[in-house]
Amino acid sequence: MNIDWLNFTPWSALAGGALIGLAAGLFALANGRIAGISGLLGSLLQRSGDARGEKVAFLLGLLLAPLLWGLFAVLPEIHFQSSSLGLIVAGLLVGIGTRYGAGCTSGHGVCGISRLSLRSLVATLCFMAAGLATVFVVRHLLGG
Repeated sequence: MNIDWLNFTPWSALAGGALIGLAAGLFALANGRIAGISGLLGSLLQRSGDARGEKVAFLLGLLLAPLLWGLFAVLPEIHFQSSSLGLIVAGLLVGIGTRYGAGCTSGHGVCGISRLSLRSLVATLCFMAAGLATVFVVRHLLGG
């Protein structure tokens, strides 16, 4: 692995992490619920549900934030090292994992661990280990 030290920007990553934590904390304070993205999206796909407006606003904020950022700075280029089929399979596997794991990285990793939830700590350790194993297999065993 090579790090491009000229373009390494830890301050933007720190600011992004702080904003994610602030948004999750404000969502929990205002609504008494966790800002897990898979749970919010899943509840919008159900016919009945409470507080649909604030869920839509939160999710729209996630989608519109990069566009707003693009007004003030150049967005980074996105490079995928996988085929379209690989991305589709990966997305489906992540979706299945969030259903079986009762949450996603934002719900368990950001909100759950900050609440000292043992279940969220175990879930986060499991999906981090699965990610590490996947990268190892794809890059070192399959030569991808």
